[in-house]
Amino acid sequence: MKIAIGNDHGGVELKRHLVEYLTGKGYEVIDLGAQTTESCNYPVFGQKVGQAVVAGEADYGVLICGTGIGISIAANKVDGVRCALCSEPVSARLAREHNNANIVAMGARTIGPVMAEGILDVFLNTGFQGGRHATRVGMFERIEKGEQLD
Repeated sequence: MKIAIGNDHGGVELKRHLVEYLTGKGYEVIDLGAQTTESCNYPVFGQKVGQAVVAGEADYGVLICGTGIGISIAANKVDGVRCALCSEPVSARLAREHNNANIVAMGARTIGPVMAEGILDVFLNTGFQGGRHATRVGMFERIEKGEQLD
């Protein structure tokens, strides 16, 4: 499985930890993030990871900035991205089961490396439930196409 990972300057250390963690578990990691702590703009990396996932270059994406908020907003602007900001494993499980999220975002200033590992383990090992949730995911796609929902 291929995982695209991206981050801004605030997420460099957590990204490095997670790259090592994921590769140690046998995942192929595509690092699209900032490499230094020099100030940079997180929307660039949200877009890069979002585009890689939507294009099929990666199965899932991981995004990290200070809080995870800004980078998740940026990623969700890419058609086909369903990025969920998660700060604990329950949200990661529900993001996959109910929303078929394809990218998880985390805040390097809000969670530590052990919690991030737990979030990733759950996110990458949880399937989409489909059923009534598939209808709702389909509605996300309709919104992306500019359709008005009733």
